[in-house]
Amino acid sequence: MRELFIYYRVRDADVAGARGAVEAMQKALRSFRPELRARLLIRGEDGHQTWMETYSTSAESLGIDAAFEALIEAHAKDLAPFIDGTRHVEAFDTDASP
Repeated sequence: MRELFIYYRVRDADVAGARGAVEAMQKALRSFRPELRARLLIRGEDGHQTWMETYSTSAESLGIDAAFEALIEAHAKDLAPFIDGTRHVEAFDTDASP
């Protein structure tokens, strides 16, 4: 099953706006896939925070396919004003071995 990990930096001054944008985006994405597990992880730094969005689905589903990844990216456009630098996307497959 494929999962996504997306990380970027947010300036401390932009945290409130960024949080609202991420929460709205993840709520909208759940309307397309109710089984979506979307989380936001935050690490504080000097004047910035590193944020990581994680996306996975229940074990019965196929995970995050390329089409849904594109939908995530389309919804992420509202985050652009709050991101300091680049938004990095990493995909990992869960280990299917016994």
